[in-house]
This record gives sequence, structure tokens and C-alpha cells, in this order.
Amino acid sequence: MRIKVDTEKCQGHNRCYSLAPELFDVDDYGYATEIDDGTVPSELEDKAKLAAANCPEFAISIEE
Repeated sequence: MRIKVDTEKCQGHNRCYSLAPELFDVDDYGYATEIDDGTVPSELEDKAKLAAANCPEFAISIEE
């Protein structure tokens, strides 16, 4: 599984970072990015899905 943050859609709510700080990073303005290349370890797949589902702008996509 891999996650990708659409930086054009992200509004900086930080819900993804709050739910899965192992998978997301935020810049000084609060905008999220995926860590490294976005590859999600199997033990964090549920957190990735939860973060994507909680993004108000639907800025997180998941590739399985």
C-alpha cells in the first residue's frame, strides 16, 4: 500500500498527522506530505485508511 497527499487540495487541518504521525509530516504552515515515498508498512495500513477517511478535502489517496 502507498499513500499520496495532493498538496493542491491540502488545507492544513493536520488530521492525518494527528492520526498517523508515522506516515505523514507537516511543514511550518501545517500542510501535510507523505513520509519518504509514501509506502505504508502492513502494520500501519489501518492508520493510513483512517487518515484518508478523516481528511476533509479528500487530499489523501491510497494505492493498494
